This record gives sequence, structure tokens and C-alpha cells, in this order.
Amino acid sequence: MERNTSSKSDLPPGFRFHPTDEELIMFYLKNQAKSKPCPVSIIPEVDIYKFDPWQLPDKAEFGENEWYFFSPRDRKYPNGVRPNRATVSGYWKATGTDKAIHSGSKYVGVKKALVFYNGRPPKGVKTNWIMHEYRLSDSHKQIKKHNGSMRLDDWVLCRIYKKKNSAEKILDHKVEESNTQIDRVGYSNDDSESQELLKFPKTGSYSRLLELDYMGPVSHLLNENTYISSFDFPNTIANTGIEDVEKLQ
Repeated sequence: MERNTSSKSDLPPGFRFHPTDEELIMFYLKNQAKSKPCPVSIIPEVDIYKFDPWQLPDKAEFGENEWYFFSPRDRKYPNGVRPNRATVSGYWKATGTDKAIHSGSKYVGVKKALVFYNGRPPKGVKTNWIMHEYRLSDSHKQIKKHNGSMRLDDWVLCRIYKKKNSAEKILDHKVEESNTQIDRVGYSNDDSESQELLKFPKTGSYSRLLELDYMGPVSHLLNENTYISSFDFPNTIANTGIEDVEKLQ
């Protein structure tokens, strides 16, 4: 079957894909099941159970920290209704309880959470890879339609992501703190420079200088009618006598 793809260049600048559970069911999975176009074609058709989770990001059309796929499901046993969740190196195991998804008051789908385990049950090793599997509320009709074959249903929508462990969270937090401190230092330096510029006006008068507290000691150096077009404090000190310097100190 032809993949439902779209070039990233077709997406508007700043595009972010964060649909709600209801939106995933109503505008994506439902359209996919009915062979209708989705609002944006960035969810590819991939049989995720033929790959390990760390291989799936390369199969995605869009996403950085989470990836979406339309995937078929096969039966675990020829006459059963349990899906086969085994992959190349491990298996997906359901966790928690299923969540019913509603659109208004109508029941439209189910959300199931799964965790990936390396190895084979019952000795699999739990990983940080998580999957949210969305299926339509009427998926049982598909089961009847495919009765007698290994295909359980046509499409489910899967959201895959890797949960960060404690060490990764601490590292990210330290990096964020470091970046924040750098930003604050940069802002502080810029602010200090601005304040220094404010302390030294380009032009001034005797009365203006008297308003500057730190210029009080040099007020006696200026005559009442003196006008300074460009005040240079270091040069003023250099041109005074030793007694004036001592007074300034």
C-alpha cells in the first residue's frame, strides 16, 4: 500500500504536532481507516512490530521527541483476538488500564499504554520506550472482517517516545540552569554598561554635576558659570594639583 507521506517543506514555519487523544481518533485514525486524507500527511504507514523502537524514529516523517505511525496488527494465534506484539529484539507489554476516548458524549476510541521489554517473556528487561496505541471503538468489526487470517485489524495509530531516566532528567536540568545563568550574566553585563553610560552624560552643566553624588568632591574645581561640553573625569584629575587630588581621595 502507498505510504501516506508529505514533505517537511510543505509544513508552515513553526509547525508543532501536539494533537489531543480525541483529535488523533477523529481526524487521523478515522480518516486513515476510511482511506480519506488526513489534515496533514505526516504520519507514515509502518508495521512497527517488524522493528525495535529505537529504529522507528528513522522511519518517521516528522517529530523530534515523539513519533507517530499508522500500523496494522497481526494475531498472536490463528483463531484468537490477541495481537502479536513481539519485535526483533523484544516485545511490547501493556501497562495500566485502557482509557476510553470520547468526542462529546460519543465513545469513539481506546488508548492503551505499553512498555517495551528487551528479550523474551518472562525474562524480558524493561526499557524506557513507551507506546500509546489508539484504536477505534468499532475495531471489533474489523476483527470479524479478517476472521480466518492472521491480520487482526487494518490500522491502529501509535505514538512512540522514550521516557528519560533520572540521570538524564538531572543532566537536562543542570544544562537548563547553566544556560539560564549565562543568559542572566549577559543581561546583567549589558545592564551595567547601560547604567555606566547613564552616569556620564555627553553634555552637562555645573548644576547637573552637583546632582551626581560621586562628583560632589570636585565641585570646588568648577566656577559657577563653567559649561562643560564633554566631561572627562580622568583628565580633570590629571590637570589638578596634588592638593586637589588628595581632597578627591
